[in-house]
Amino acid sequence: MTDHVRVLEPASGVLAFYDGRVPGYRFDPDPNWVDEGALGLGIASYAILDGGEAVVYDTGVSVEHGAFVREELSRRGADRFTVVLSHWHLDHVAGTAAFADSPVISGARTAEHLRAKRAAIEAGTLEGPPAISPLVLPSRTFAEGESLRVGEIAIEPIAVNIHSDDATVLWLPERRLLLCADTMEDTVTYVDEPDQFDAHLRDLERLRALEPDRILPAHGDPDRIAAGGYPAGLNDATQSYIRLLQRMQGEPELRDVPLRELLAEPLEVGRLIYFEPYEAVHRQNVATVRRDEEADP
Repeated sequence: MTDHVRVLEPASGVLAFYDGRVPGYRFDPDPNWVDEGALGLGIASYAILDGGEAVVYDTGVSVEHGAFVREELSRRGADRFTVVLSHWHLDHVAGTAAFADSPVISGARTAEHLRAKRAAIEAGTLEGPPAISPLVLPSRTFAEGESLRVGEIAIEPIAVNIHSDDATVLWLPERRLLLCADTMEDTVTYVDEPDQFDAHLRDLERLRALEPDRILPAHGDPDRIAAGGYPAGLNDATQSYIRLLQRMQGEPELRDVPLRELLAEPLEVGRLIYFEPYEAVHRQNVATVRRDEEADP
């Protein structure tokens, strides 16, 4: 399962373990969440490494991926690991068993979601196969204002409601680097909770106010991640896309506009990179928003 993993180094002491966007490759020929939600779009988990310590930000789409991350970090001299989960979605927590002997930290809402969904996740019935069994739960949750340190690198976890109501991003203030997981995505964010759009926009604005120099998403272009990440304009593009989805109730003609045309301006200036599989994500987003409107007219 790890034959196509690329180890990228977008910043000194920051590694991205990127898998997916491999033409012709699938984890399984049958429908499954690994291909549809992760590898088809490309996905990275991250590690922050200094000396013998490492913080692992999400653990990949399988235990094999988690073990690959651990082995590479050990090869580079790490022997103490702390896992931070960005949110509860399966493609971010599936490899945690590879770090079962290490602290696993998350936001309180992430821990609640995983506990509530544990039986279905381990049975492979929540989002279909493959099952994640055993599902390793967080050993503790963040206290408000808590910070981490890996060697000389300061890390500030920030709880936000973007993409999912339990998201945690990692801010490296001395480097002005933001690890944002699924809160921002290239080409477009994946809509799971359209009733929370206003909260998403407020928290995206909070992250914008940090004035990051670079942003590292979980789902994005591998070359741009390898080159150091995205500029702050990724946040602006994400907010613009959410507002377009909000406008669709009053402007239903927007629902049929192709994604490349809908995002013409941010694509032209380079805030986003067009990746054709996101057309299907966009169509699903439009359908999700429409169902939400019909349920609450």
